[in-house]
Amino acid sequence: MAYAAAISLKKTLDLLSYHRISLLDLCSNSKLRDVKKELSSMEDVLRELDSFSSTGSHLNRKRINLLDEQIRILLHEFEDVIESRISPLFLSQDTFIGKVKKMKALYIHELHTSPPYEEEEEAIDNDDESSGQMVGLSDQLIEIKHLLASPYKNHITLYGTAGIGKTTIARKFFQDPLTLSTCTKRAFVTVGPIYRFERVLLDILEQVTVDDKKQVLITESLDGLERMVYLSLKGQRYFIVLDDVWDYEIQSYFGTLFPKEYKESKVVMTTRLKDVARGSYLQLIRFLDKKESWELLRHKVFDEMPCPNELEKAGKKIAENCEGLPLTIVKVAQILSESDKTAEYWNEVGDDKRHSVYVDAYGRMYKVLYPSYDYLSQELKPIFLYMGVFPQNYESPRSKLAKIWHVEGFCSRYQSLLKLDELDSSSLIMLHKIGFNKRIKTCSLYSPFWHLCNKEATKSKFFHALNSLADGLAEERLESQRRLCIRNNSLFAIKDVYDTMSSISTVRSLLCTGPYHEYPVPVCFGFRLLRILDALTARFYEFPLEVVNLIQLLYLALTFEGNIPSSISRLWNLRYLIVRRHLSVVKSKANSLYMPTEIWDMKELIHLQVAGSDLPHPREESFLGNLYTLLDVGSQSCTRDVFERIPSLMKLGIRIEVGPADDVDEPFSCFNHISHLRRLERLKCVVVNPRIISKVVVPLSIFPSSLKKLTLTGGFGYPWEEMSKISSLPKLRELKLRCYAFRGPEWKVRQHEFQKLRFLLIEDTDLVQWTFEDDRCFESLETLSLKHCYKLQRIPLKFYKLLSKIEVVDCNPLASTKLKEDREKEKNSLPYLVLNIYSSLDE
Repeated sequence: MAYAAAISLKKTLDLLSYHRISLLDLCSNSKLRDVKKELSSMEDVLRELDSFSSTGSHLNRKRINLLDEQIRILLHEFEDVIESRISPLFLSQDTFIGKVKKMKALYIHELHTSPPYEEEEEAIDNDDESSGQMVGLSDQLIEIKHLLASPYKNHITLYGTAGIGKTTIARKFFQDPLTLSTCTKRAFVTVGPIYRFERVLLDILEQVTVDDKKQVLITESLDGLERMVYLSLKGQRYFIVLDDVWDYEIQSYFGTLFPKEYKESKVVMTTRLKDVARGSYLQLIRFLDKKESWELLRHKVFDEMPCPNELEKAGKKIAENCEGLPLTIVKVAQILSESDKTAEYWNEVGDDKRHSVYVDAYGRMYKVLYPSYDYLSQELKPIFLYMGVFPQNYESPRSKLAKIWHVEGFCSRYQSLLKLDELDSSSLIMLHKIGFNKRIKTCSLYSPFWHLCNKEATKSKFFHALNSLADGLAEERLESQRRLCIRNNSLFAIKDVYDTMSSISTVRSLLCTGPYHEYPVPVCFGFRLLRILDALTARFYEFPLEVVNLIQLLYLALTFEGNIPSSISRLWNLRYLIVRRHLSVVKSKANSLYMPTEIWDMKELIHLQVAGSDLPHPREESFLGNLYTLLDVGSQSCTRDVFERIPSLMKLGIRIEVGPADDVDEPFSCFNHISHLRRLERLKCVVVNPRIISKVVVPLSIFPSSLKKLTLTGGFGYPWEEMSKISSLPKLRELKLRCYAFRGPEWKVRQHEFQKLRFLLIEDTDLVQWTFEDDRCFESLETLSLKHCYKLQRIPLKFYKLLSKIEVVDCNPLASTKLKEDREKEKNSLPYLVLNIYSSLDE
């Protein structure tokens, strides 16, 4: 991963320049500028690989990957030298800069002087999903059949992850008797990521003509081959399958080349990449359900024979562990067929998702899966690999990924959603929670890709994972490692592990990604070059003072109960500070916790989240101009003096604690000064110990006009009439009201209210009647979510014509029934409305 190494080195140089730290004052600024200039040039050259990959150029990727590894080692060695403050002689023209120029020249030479296509070192394995007999997916087969029968849909693309069944489905329709009877010309061509238009055209010609192959090969020009293909298909009904397509140019090229005389003629394309399919009719191939997975596994293991009764229960668990991916099921079935078919062995495999059977199956899938990684862009590769630091099947929150990727330098805080969308379009990640506007909230890697990710990360020394002592503390394994992820926090308690880790000098990131460990363990803090320390899953009774010696830290996340020491300000580089509590105890005003006054000296802070602690009163000169996010603070932090000194704040989360003896007005005084935050876009207010309050405690007209997202949770008890003040916020796009934030039996929405709102959630309320004064409101609303609204009698008909999605969870059964009935009456005029109704009583 030379590109990731270049980014890391660039970040190191930028930090040194930003803080005016010279390399022991022994190297000139001009020399440092030369290094940065050469490094930027190297980044451009590494990115040049993407343009070659996207055009299907036949590169020798083995040699390119070898050069990539050599460049990575060179850049990492130089970064170690810089941060270790060793002799600046390494900066001389004959050493680092000279070596970079030499490696860059070799890389450019390899890109531009590839060997002939026939000499490509190894053909891409396209055993994509060959599961033989088609099992399951009957609903999708019907949908595809309808698409093929339509006279207006001539170009259809089957899209999905590697091993999902695209090739099998395409071949099924290619060999279908209806295709054979209606299409006189047929061709099934595997394209792959490495292709030439000439070769694809020759493959088509060989299948649609009766000419001798040697005569075809005489035609050397691309124009000649194009003319021959066109003439061979002209006046014919044809069925062409372009399998395993990686380049959008393929679709646009053949879309103009093939004649379009007959509507029965079809072009079917299969791809792993969603962007390749734009402009055609896209059919996403789904994963198999539990029943289909078991049927495929049973068929592959026992063929036409029945499964023995004593194996069936375990077999169904094994099939479920394959996560619905046909190729995984086929490979697992192959291994089971080669093993003893005993109940003891099958139960062992079914009870352990990390059993060697699955690991071996993923290994057998490697050649099929690897191109999905190898042909990612240089910018996406480190982002994909980073998802492997988390345990298998771990749901990674986008918010956390965004922070870490930003600190690593892989993307800005605002690009994280775009990067995840790109991984999703490449069929590499499994989406778990999708928020408003289809924004990814949590995701994980498919298990086969998780294993691929860990294998490639180990090979390129992108990260090293420790699950147990068996994962290796050998010196050669840990040498030059940049990132360590600990998936078993109890390993810290083993002296050999602690001592070995303490001796490693190159680690920049320590990530404790295993399950939460509620008992303290002696986490190693001896990595003096550490930039990222994520130890949220390791509990501390006291703040580990060794941390404040890690002055390179940019990201710090801990779980502990006590006060943050004033020495935290020594971490002058810190961008992200996140502290969680093991216990959440409601505090009174008398025992409020405050962060140290020195927190105001940490000028680089972007994100500050210290649960249960408030910002102290600032000094006169205090100013945190880079702070964009402040979360989990109490009402004591929300003073005018504090807000005026964090003018860039865009996201604020307030925890309001109302004690039984408190004056009700005082905790809610935090709202009095929010209007001073003129750039605030997101506000979340939570009453952590809610109780119904009989009076309006805060006027709603004080929120800043910049607000885009507002969440109010717990016991505010506003009457619905107050909603008119929220509706006047000109930029409000998302509104979430939970746990009696508003109360009362009736809400009448007035004209022109909520013109820009696109998402509305109402959860836990006593609302009964919901009416509209006229139709000139909620005109931009896309999604409505209602949860635990047990008294609501009916969802207004107005929403049916506005929304793309209505979600109803555990609401009044009568209201849900009426909603279904109304939706059925209006289904012809509202074909795209998604209606999700869920009741826990159904379970």
